[in-house]
Amino acid sequence: MEKKTTDTAKQKDLENYKKDLTDKALTTNQGLKVNDTNNSLKSGERGSTLLEDFLLREKITSFDHERIPERIVHARGSAAHGYFELYESLEEYSKAGIFTDTTRKTPVFVRFSTVAGSKGSPDLARDVRGFAVKFYTQEGTWDLVGNNMPIFFIQDAMKFPDLIHSVKPEPNKEIPQAASAHDTFYDFVSLATETLHNHIWVMSDRAIPRSFRMMEGFGIHTFRLINDKGEAHFVKFHWKPTLGVHSVTWEEAVKINGADIDFHRRDLWDAIEVGQYPEWELGVQIVPEADEHKFDFDLLDPTKLIPEEMVPVKIIGKMTLNKNPENFFAETEQVAFLPGHIVPGIDFTNDPLLQGRLFSYRDTQLSRLGSPNFHQIPINRPVVDTHNNQRDAHMQMEIPKGQTAYFPNSLSGGCPHLSKMAEGAFHSYEERIDAKKIRTRSASFSDHFSQPALFYRSLADWEKEHVAAAYTFELGKCNHDHIKQRMLYLISQIDDELADTVAKGLGMEIPKDIERPINQAIGADAEVEKHQPGKKKIYLEKSEALSMANTKFDSIATRKVAVLVADGFSMKNYKPIKEKLEKEGAVMNIVVPHGGTVKCDQGVDHKVDASITTTESVLFDAIYIPGGEESVKTLINNGKYIKFVNETFKYCKAIAVDDEGEQVLDHSFVSNFKDDTAVHINDSASNFIKSIAKHRNWERRELSDKVPV
Repeated sequence: MEKKTTDTAKQKDLENYKKDLTDKALTTNQGLKVNDTNNSLKSGERGSTLLEDFLLREKITSFDHERIPERIVHARGSAAHGYFELYESLEEYSKAGIFTDTTRKTPVFVRFSTVAGSKGSPDLARDVRGFAVKFYTQEGTWDLVGNNMPIFFIQDAMKFPDLIHSVKPEPNKEIPQAASAHDTFYDFVSLATETLHNHIWVMSDRAIPRSFRMMEGFGIHTFRLINDKGEAHFVKFHWKPTLGVHSVTWEEAVKINGADIDFHRRDLWDAIEVGQYPEWELGVQIVPEADEHKFDFDLLDPTKLIPEEMVPVKIIGKMTLNKNPENFFAETEQVAFLPGHIVPGIDFTNDPLLQGRLFSYRDTQLSRLGSPNFHQIPINRPVVDTHNNQRDAHMQMEIPKGQTAYFPNSLSGGCPHLSKMAEGAFHSYEERIDAKKIRTRSASFSDHFSQPALFYRSLADWEKEHVAAAYTFELGKCNHDHIKQRMLYLISQIDDELADTVAKGLGMEIPKDIERPINQAIGADAEVEKHQPGKKKIYLEKSEALSMANTKFDSIATRKVAVLVADGFSMKNYKPIKEKLEKEGAVMNIVVPHGGTVKCDQGVDHKVDASITTTESVLFDAIYIPGGEESVKTLINNGKYIKFVNETFKYCKAIAVDDEGEQVLDHSFVSNFKDDTAVHINDSASNFIKSIAKHRNWERRELSDKVPV
């Protein structure tokens, strides 16, 4: 019902827009009617263009300035509108209306992004993904600006320019684009060992998600919740996707980037357009202030997570994205997220990375959007009225009235006036501070190996294999042996088996030690020695939540199934499979040798979704071949269909065939492995559905290197 209502409203808006344009004359930005927008003013029919042509200058000037500076990081993004609903009140911990009022439906705008690449980079780069949520609350705008990984590379904002300079294309040759597999990045990582935790996450499949809809989000930092008594609790924020957490393999990512550079962007847009709205549940880990120092790590260290076994995640609400942007530039590109946008009931901690972000994000929006008035851009406007004495500046879009623009005043009756806490005014948490002014880092931040080791120990075998392969590939792209040796030594401090595997792949020995100081991120020589990372601790053997093997496997909603057919395919087999899979929310795409339509064996024309020449197997989650003698003859004589089947098998995905469809398997690598648990021959749809929901049959992975593609 909601989708139908949304479609009707959208169609009505478009009709009204077209109606408004009816009989409207083309004008300049000043309202001057224009009689020719195809030709510039010239001195004669073939003469030079005249400088006085103000119509040309306005049109060209507007075009020349259409682009604004792209974000230095998170340049490539996709976004959507939606809403957040609270399941249960958190009034014990916070006075924020968004956490206490279960009747609210708070509008949100969410932007997903890659970090290192430019706006034109591919979606499937191995990278951290940004996950930024703008809540338009009744107390003001709250921005939860996070990533799809719960920790960050560095501990102090002072190192952020160094981190980004190291991972961006190398300045002498401007390559590689959107890739960390190069010398400058690994030179930095191997010298600044605080990076190792986030780095091993990037080496895992978490860095190449199946879709934005199937990745987690995290607030990264430890924040504070403040209740109406002024009491504080530490909090970490989690977004849990209702579809589970799923990824693609690195080989698939490389191929997807070639087949569809906009894979993630298209997936998000298409899912919303057909009413398969992405959903995440919001969870919180809450820690009493009295427990701040009870852990073997520092809560204020942004390179550390709190294992869910130590502090469970409490699910408190759900976010649904149900509307695509009307205009990419005006919304997705111009949206400005600031960690400093908070509301009463939420406050900051002394996390040194967070403290730096509070300055940096406002500064970068001023650079990109050109004015402190960026909050007046429609996508950035709060849903509540704003009143203050700030005036003027570039692109002022309001017309402030009155004689006064200062406080206090008597000429305007003291307005706009100050509010009391009881009236909803923000009041900073009164944290007691008694310390020396000093440029240093807490010794409690010096454990750089324990949590990367915990992460690796928690992974399933197939995940560990992918981590080792990622390290081997990335370090193999480095040209300097001393950088590789430093990295091998550091990996060995995380896990010996992992280091051995990577060393063999590189054809190198693991150094027994490396020249100190290795942690040059700290600063002065005395501080470097003082903060050398110590041996790893094992305060928890495993954390189930860190492995994607423990995610949700109960749904095939939005999964794309390629139906491989040609003229004469079996409608008797296809129809019930299609009905059952679509009932579970899967998307069935008919893939044929040509465009247009294809006839089934009952003579009915079916719309073609893709030609075999314009698509690739890696864009789908499973394949189905319904059979039909004429259809199968065509398939087995087309090498790309055999490649389609082989690749699907290679990447451990589900395959189903009926009747003559088995002949296609007989012509493929699968012919000797028909007993595979995710290969279904004349089997029930329910078993096929279960295999798709499992995402992959990872037991098959040992055959992957043998499959010809």
